[in-house]
Amino acid sequence: MISVLLADDQPLLRRGFRMILEAEDGLAVTGEAGDGAEAVELARRVKPDVVLMDIRMPGTDGIEATRRITAAQPDVRVLVLTTFDLDEYAFGALRAGASGFLLKDVRPHELVAAVRTVASGDAVVSPRVTRRLLEEYAQQLPVADADADAFGDADPAGRYPQLASLTEREREVLAVVAQGLSNIEIAASLFVSETTVKSHVGRILAKLGLRDRVQIVVLAYESGLVTPGQSKS
Repeated sequence: MISVLLADDQPLLRRGFRMILEAEDGLAVTGEAGDGAEAVELARRVKPDVVLMDIRMPGTDGIEATRRITAAQPDVRVLVLTTFDLDEYAFGALRAGASGFLLKDVRPHELVAAVRTVASGDAVVSPRVTRRLLEEYAQQLPVADADADAFGDADPAGRYPQLASLTEREREVLAVVAQGLSNIEIAASLFVSETTVKSHVGRILAKLGLRDRVQIVVLAYESGLVTPGQSKS
């Protein structure tokens, strides 16, 4: 059973999402919050598998609530809701630890699939869309050394010392994951099997303490491994 916490300041939306989710086998709504502060407290109490989080709420917004929940409960996945895809709030939520985002007009079957996907430990936003968000709001990212080498002097501020634990091949895979390539595309570009790529990605996530590919993309941009304009479309 996958437990879901709903956080939205609009009761009608919460009711609609509850009806959709509870009509499915294996899904249960274990709580509802009307703002970010209540979401943080409820997440602490009921320990849901997934939080369906509205970004724009009065008081404590969805970004801050996401940051608090993922920091205190790393196993809880947050799926944020936004009105349009290239939204600076969605960008902030991804950097705060969300595993993806959905548009508020999402179809019922897509909502259910997204909740199941996030609960399984994967992300529901394609790396390409995440990359578009990061490029759109690149001015909000920390400034990296323009001369940083992706395999040597990236992360000049030293905010990600765990990068040093990666092998050269793992750094290479990290960089292409951040460029928005799928496992199949990465396998073709590096002349390895898809299974090998999956193994590399798994080791990267473990070594860097990340939850999913979305966080790989965010870290790669923030550390300077990938810069706006460098990535492939």
